[in-house]
Amino acid sequence: MQFDALALDGLVLITPKRFGDARGYFVETFREDLFRAKVGDFSFVQDNQSLSAEVGTVRGLHFQLEPKAQGKLVRCIAGALLDVAVDIRTGSPTFGQHVAVELTPENGQQLWVPPGFAHGFCTLKPDTQISYKVTNYYSAEHDRGLAWNDPALDIRWPVDSETAVLSDKDKRQPLLADLGEVFSYRS
Repeated sequence: MQFDALALDGLVLITPKRFGDARGYFVETFREDLFRAKVGDFSFVQDNQSLSAEVGTVRGLHFQLEPKAQGKLVRCIAGALLDVAVDIRTGSPTFGQHVAVELTPENGQQLWVPPGFAHGFCTLKPDTQISYKVTNYYSAEHDRGLAWNDPALDIRWPVDSETAVLSDKDKRQPLLADLGEVFSYRS
């Protein structure tokens, strides 16, 4: 497995090695020992999967507050998606900045999104499926979001407000300027 630190402190792009032959391929998608050595001492407690039927479906930008904050290890198992993580750690030198990566079954890459980041994605193909591990259980009480199309974030989504397929919840999320302090940066 290859572990590449990204431009925002804490984000890691993981590329598992594939072993293929005429039958197809085999890949280790997760190894706890390597993850702990290369990324950090995190434990996963739940696996989630979602299907987005339509191209241009946007889910996010989501996060959970402390003490139920979640780290997420995200991969695409069908279709394709633009995966986005936004630094929402007050005091961070990269506060309000984001990283966007394309995840597909073909590239096999995974994005590690630690606590302190808002996470979301946009589907690039129909019937896109995302699978992700989380470090804390879902808590409706701690569930929060950030407006996916906040101009201050300058995310270059492949859709606009007119064409994006959104949940009612994601249509009402606050702008970064209205979010307040939700996480503090620890260097």
